[in-house]
Amino acid sequence: MRRGVNDILRPHQDDQYLLRWLRARNYDPEAAEKMLRASMHWRTQWGVDDILTKWEPPEVLEKYFPSGISGFDKDGAPVIVVPFAGLDIWGLLHSVTRSDFIRMTIRTLEYLLKVAYEQKLKRHSNTTEVVGIIDMEGFSLRPYAWRPAGEAIVALIQMYEANYPEILKACYIINAPKVFSLAFSIVKPFLNDYTLRKISIYKSDPIKWKGALLDNICEDQLPVHFGGTLRDPDGDPRCTSKVKQGGRVPKSYYFSLEKNPEDPFFNSSTSVVKKGDKLCLKFLVLQEGSLLQWEFSSEGHDIKFGIIRKDEEGYETTAVPIHRVNCHLAAESGSVSCSGPATYTVVFDNTYSYLRSKKLHYSIQLKPPVGQERALECDDLQ
Repeated sequence: MRRGVNDILRPHQDDQYLLRWLRARNYDPEAAEKMLRASMHWRTQWGVDDILTKWEPPEVLEKYFPSGISGFDKDGAPVIVVPFAGLDIWGLLHSVTRSDFIRMTIRTLEYLLKVAYEQKLKRHSNTTEVVGIIDMEGFSLRPYAWRPAGEAIVALIQMYEANYPEILKACYIINAPKVFSLAFSIVKPFLNDYTLRKISIYKSDPIKWKGALLDNICEDQLPVHFGGTLRDPDGDPRCTSKVKQGGRVPKSYYFSLEKNPEDPFFNSSTSVVKKGDKLCLKFLVLQEGSLLQWEFSSEGHDIKFGIIRKDEEGYETTAVPIHRVNCHLAAESGSVSCSGPATYTVVFDNTYSYLRSKKLHYSIQLKPPVGQERALECDDLQ
């Protein structure tokens, strides 16, 4: 496998790093190479290598994204605590785009791995693993019945499994209420066997889960709330100075329905898609590997969205299937890698609505492959 991926490896990516990908694909080197190359492409698309230094999270994510490192386990692996009930996913997805919500998770994972790698060098160990404590105290399933919330969580799990294989040393899900079994049954199919084997689930029985935590984590590395001895200077047993608790997002952070000139998303373009009509935006792609990115939101009602590709011979294929999007509830974002030369048509379809026109805010960008000149963009056609 090392010979197969030698062209993309970095100096710090040793045999232990390659073993993570091999184990994730049952030691099939071809499948592991395919997975690793796909992940490297994903890292380029999302700017992962620079996310700790060049991406500044929106203020609402800095304040209300619940997580934090409390310390290290007995082998030196960083311990991240996630007060999951403090995740106001409705509020966050009404305050930031889904892509920024995903970026915040990527940033958290990258910081964890950075700390784990520093521990590896410090302790002269062979692994860069992390330990997770997910506190489900106060968890309610109701917010996740909202489709964009459920889709966002599934997207995060899929992103994690595809790009961070074998980094989990142990995960303790504690204070799990009865409804958690239903929630876990929904996400379980998206987790691979390795991840599932590392997860231990405990109900609201502190004696059991505190004992399990202390078997692997020293008291001075855990907040008092979790059976340790750590407190904040003001006596807070949850150590909120280390572990952000999240909480309900104030509505002052919510997207305004009116156009905000200071917001780069809403300051892009606005169109009214008339009832029974479509808005078609055409982009000419000349360079292989160009990236078509989008963010959009509508006011009051959903709209259909999709992307059609037409090659030089006029043959059409579907790049993104046309489907209804609840972008009136939360801003929708995404990207697709393009092959050229071809014309890509972004379609906002309101032909199914005979009564309502839809006001649409959108930002669509065609980005060239890394290191190449910007691809040409056609004029928008309405």
